[in-house]
Amino acid sequence: MPAHQLAPDIPPDAPDGAPTDVLASEQAHLAESRAALKAMRAHAQSLSADAAGDWVSQQILQSLLDQRVAALADHPDTPLFFGRLDRAGGDDLPGTIYVGRRHVHDGGSKPLVIDWRAPVSRAFYQASPADPMGVVRRRRFGYHGGALTAFEDEPLGEGGEIGPSKILTEEIERPRTGPMRDIVATIQPDQDEIVRATLAQTVCVQGAPGTGKTAVGLHRAAYLLFTHRERLARSGVMIVGPNRAFLSYISSVLPALGEVKVDQTTVAGLLGEHAAPEDPLVAAVKGDARMAPVLESALWLHIVKPEDGLVFTKGAYRHRVADYEVREIVASLRGTTRYNPGRAALAQRLAHMVLVRMEQRGESPDDRVQDAVARSKPVKQLVDAVWPKLTPEQVLFRLLSDPDFLGRAVKVAKSDLSPEEQELLIWRKPYRSWKSAKWSAADAALLDELGDLMERTPSLGHLVVDEAQDLSEMQLRALGRRCRNGSATVLGDLAQGTTPWSTTSWESVLRHLGQGEGEVTELTLGFRVPREVLDYAARLLPSIAPALAAPRSLRPGLGSLTVSEGGSVARAAGEALAKEGSIGVIVPDSLVDEVSRALAELPHAVLDPDAAQEHRLLIVPATLAKGLEYDHVIVVEPADIVAAEPRGLARLYVVLTRAVTSLTVLHDKALPAQLTA
Repeated sequence: MPAHQLAPDIPPDAPDGAPTDVLASEQAHLAESRAALKAMRAHAQSLSADAAGDWVSQQILQSLLDQRVAALADHPDTPLFFGRLDRAGGDDLPGTIYVGRRHVHDGGSKPLVIDWRAPVSRAFYQASPADPMGVVRRRRFGYHGGALTAFEDEPLGEGGEIGPSKILTEEIERPRTGPMRDIVATIQPDQDEIVRATLAQTVCVQGAPGTGKTAVGLHRAAYLLFTHRERLARSGVMIVGPNRAFLSYISSVLPALGEVKVDQTTVAGLLGEHAAPEDPLVAAVKGDARMAPVLESALWLHIVKPEDGLVFTKGAYRHRVADYEVREIVASLRGTTRYNPGRAALAQRLAHMVLVRMEQRGESPDDRVQDAVARSKPVKQLVDAVWPKLTPEQVLFRLLSDPDFLGRAVKVAKSDLSPEEQELLIWRKPYRSWKSAKWSAADAALLDELGDLMERTPSLGHLVVDEAQDLSEMQLRALGRRCRNGSATVLGDLAQGTTPWSTTSWESVLRHLGQGEGEVTELTLGFRVPREVLDYAARLLPSIAPALAAPRSLRPGLGSLTVSEGGSVARAAGEALAKEGSIGVIVPDSLVDEVSRALAELPHAVLDPDAAQEHRLLIVPATLAKGLEYDHVIVVEPADIVAAEPRGLARLYVVLTRAVTSLTVLHDKALPAQLTA
């Protein structure tokens, strides 16, 4: 018996009749499931929040109902289920299970489709002839849009080998346009292990191009929300991507899986949209974790040693707290609490000392009196003089504009920041005040660090960080604060690091993220990028990431690579338009306008950094290409991409690995030596 049985062949132990009858039966189940999902959504829409007792409760309940309705939305161009398991039985579960994007049941609560995240669905991804996991047969379905068109059976209960799945291969290789889609139908066993890792476990995925690391991270978020719904509904899940165009590209994945309550943002969106231009050398120093103790010292240096005591007058009595007592209180609080709570605690401690004096005079003050004393003018004046009210911006402004203060902070912190590095940090033209200062992206992480020293940053339940290799140590610390009581999924590729501070070690990333116990795993087998293209791009690896193993691809892709000297971008784009799929013309940022003029006769758009346009032919600035993919990629002038930035070879590696069907490289200038070796 062949390993796979494809329609129109009759599957094992199928009912008597033609294969078309089997397909018709499955189509009928699909129609029944869609009707049941529609009924579930209608029922959710019929529920009213009026049952809640008060207006606030009504608003909360209505929000939950709206989320439920949104989660039950049917996507007619998307398969409702994509697999079926025929089980050996012996337990309380049904003998036949349809695996899909969400749970669907009929009016009698009979399950018609089981959510892919349910424990019983794991066998769809993990079962094999060596370990069938109680499954006799696994059936995969082929679709066109949302219509079921074919099926393929894998007999797992008979041992032997199972060859490649034609349906699985066709789905992986299918041309795609528009935003990224989910991969629930094609998750591979090693990907599934990552997706189903426990909530407590932080997982770091080193993923070569085309290995699906981004999709794995998104599906892990969906899995954790399904498995730990109540807990994560309280603490929250957040996706952090490299730019808004990338977020727009992935925005459809989680809603398609029924998850509509997940925040998606960028590092800038999280820390502040600061974008003042800055020398990369300065940004690199600011991004170094050695800045953390310097910032802490700078903040606490604002506390002044008390020279005077406190005198609080009430009626005819003057209650005194001696200067040495004030110094003892300040010393006991300093460094043992965050700055703002410490300031509030100082006022309360001083007020308590005054109450002690009142009690010594025979009075009986209560807590209301203590609060009144803490808010009184003498106490407020002393607290302001000793423990001044500050903002993160005030502290950082002083640090970057006052060389002497920076030197003191470095000395107190016992930091090894060199005099040259300190000189780099000082503004050449200081701003007039902290209110008028223009902050850079690197400053945003420093301000966030100071903010956490003043007030504790709330923690999420789970954080997914993509393209993490490009984050500075200070940015990683900022993200780590958002998951200090939770866990994280860290995604990236060391070979694709393009910032001045790009990491060379995932262990270092996890340490700065505060998740040192995280597990590092590697995905090296690609499914999307053709082997011929991947091998060509991998010629750059010895120069940009020599420690990494060369990625492998399951797709030979013979004829997928064209390298042309002096070729016409308009001709290459026209030829690509004659084929099926999306087209990305990736160019040096400086050539965007020139290439756009060259393509004037063809309908096209230029990728906006704030959104991923749904246009079939897109001109993509090289600095925005990371994380995106196109069926056909045309790369213009690789030499200029390399020359545009210090890590230009890594940028070129990113650019060359965006293609999933064909790659055309056009150049007038000599190609980088690594590509021609």
